[in-house]
Amino acid sequence: GGQRLNKPIVGMVPAPGGNGYWLVASDGGIFAFGPGARFFGSTGNVNLVQPIVGMTATASGQGYWFVAHDGGVFAFGPDAKFEGSGSGTGEPIVGMAQG
Repeated sequence: GGQRLNKPIVGMVPAPGGNGYWLVASDGGIFAFGPGARFFGSTGNVNLVQPIVGMTATASGQGYWFVAHDGGVFAFGPDAKFEGSGSGTGEPIVGMAQG
């Protein structure tokens, strides 16, 4: 049989150049598909305060960020620098986009 997810998929991000994509689950589990989408880590085994609601990748594809419902940000990979988070704002976060 196929793999069983621990939590539902909440986001999908294409790899630069269209050479793959990442899927992220609400527990921060990451699934990388294709040669352009490398695995840099996940929060799949971390006890999160709030679920992950979105993901975006760096322009180079050498990293990605997750954001949780409470604004917590998680950075993975050499090009995904942690610049702070929105946790503690009291407002729910519903997604993440690359600027």
